Amino acid sequence: MALSRRHFLELGTSAGTALLLSSLDAMALTSKPKTRIHMNTHFDLKVMATNWGFPGSIDTYCRQVKQEGYDGIEIWWPLVKGEQEALFNALKKNGLEVGFLVGGHEPDFAGHFASFRSMLDGAAAVQAVRPLYINCHSGRDYFSFEQNKAFIDYTIQVAAASGIRVCNETHRSRILYSAPVARHFIEQIPGLRITLDISHWCNVHESLLADQAGTVSLALQRVDHIHARIGHPEGPQVNDPRAPEWEEAVQAHFSWWDRIVEQKKKSGEPLTILTEFGPPHYMPALPYTLQPVADQWAINVHMMHLLRKRYL
Repeated sequence: MALSRRHFLELGTSAGTALLLSSLDAMALTSKPKTRIHMNTHFDLKVMATNWGFPGSIDTYCRQVKQEGYDGIEIWWPLVKGEQEALFNALKKNGLEVGFLVGGHEPDFAGHFASFRSMLDGAAAVQAVRPLYINCHSGRDYFSFEQNKAFIDYTIQVAAASGIRVCNETHRSRILYSAPVARHFIEQIPGLRITLDISHWCNVHESLLADQAGTVSLALQRVDHIHARIGHPEGPQVNDPRAPEWEEAVQAHFSWWDRIVEQKKKSGEPLTILTEFGPPHYMPALPYTLQPVADQWAINVHMMHLLRKRYL
């Protein structure tokens, strides 16, 4: 049986609290960066919540996000005017920031690129709220280099015109789906900015990327936004990052994020991080019932507190 909305919310605020706090303190105290980072006073970190898997309304979701202590939400740019208005009202009512997701889904380049541009243009031109960033599910892994380059070039153009950070995500099936492919785009396009969801690369390369350290280092220098999910060599999401068997994967991901935070603190640039552990089928589930083996909401809240405690 799937979780009811009430049970889902209760788990996020009560049942997972004891487990969250004990593991949170241990992780934050034992695995902070080894050296003290000089922080430019202009550095700003915002931790965002995902609505992926949330069963309630946008109003209920934003209220719950605010109660947990997030700075804002990341959500797909709504194409329907009524949904846009409901989103704007919920953000204003709860005093939340927003980052928009945009993308295309058509299998052919021409249709996909047209859809992508239309969605990105809409998200960048909105007057009711100003997004902190726009995260792009850009292109497809089977488009040609020149076709995919057109997506990246357009994100650079929109960012320059709007003043909004526009990033391309390291996501399976998209342009930056693997480390060597991403390296080629990084080397060819100086203006490429990245949303790092490195959990996908761990899955694609069936490793924690120790053999591609140089490529990872290049990518980290282009990151403006992070999707904080823990992947492993056989999948893009561990079942629960608080479990001791995932310590190596957790430490690997934090070592990458530490380096990004260090760069941003030195330069005084802002950074946004999304806690993005997902529901089934990203979250492993019991057969026949689809009962998730861990609590998605509590894990994401755990990650939010851990990121704050580690980096602020």
